[in-house]
Amino acid sequence: MDTIIFDVDDTLYDQAASFKNTCKKMIDKPFTDLELDNLYIISRRYSDALFDDQVAGKLTVQEMHIRRIKDACAEVGVDMTEQQAMGFQEAYVAEQKKIALFDEVIELLDLLVENHKQLAILTNGAEGHQAMKVNQLKLNRWVPEENIFISGAIGHAKPSKDAFAVLENKLRLNKEKTVYVGDSFANDIVGAKQAGWHAVWMNHRNRNMPDDSVKPDKVVYSAKEMLDLFSKELFITK
Repeated sequence: MDTIIFDVDDTLYDQAASFKNTCKKMIDKPFTDLELDNLYIISRRYSDALFDDQVAGKLTVQEMHIRRIKDACAEVGVDMTEQQAMGFQEAYVAEQKKIALFDEVIELLDLLVENHKQLAILTNGAEGHQAMKVNQLKLNRWVPEENIFISGAIGHAKPSKDAFAVLENKLRLNKEKTVYVGDSFANDIVGAKQAGWHAVWMNHRNRNMPDDSVKPDKVVYSAKEMLDLFSKELFITK
């Protein structure tokens, strides 16, 4: 592969850690680790669905932030007011300013740069918020600024083919030699495969494979497996 493009949230770092820390601070209920894992997965499901509504103009960003945590909590029997949901979002943003790359991702990015691979980022979200995460993770150590694409800035969001087409045009991609890595099956894997790219599913939450005609080229279950995969001759030409 000549070009490797990454999602950011819960692909390059552990997004659940920020979420769990926020829950412990802002929700007045003791959760077990297993319950927090479950609540995180539920919240991501609501987040993905509500993000689509926000992009379509059906919700404001603030309404999306309120709804995703309120609805997720309601599903596990926890009531939350709109004011509490806004407080949760503020605390969540503060936690996200502490995020760090998986150790194996740092090793992987170093390896890819050493092997002269073109690297890029394609992430969904508001431009300012996602740019904050990109800066916190110091991704410009490996990825040029012009190769960082945020849906709020480019005007198209995954899984729309238009989002992937922006990168194809800007980076002059050869689809057959381009691979996309992401954790969201619906946004990342479906989007990349519909665009004609290779796709690696970073399934470290051990989600079930959807009963779908779309299949990832590879599935990895940890950052270590992702590093091992790209270290193989299949993706790295020595």
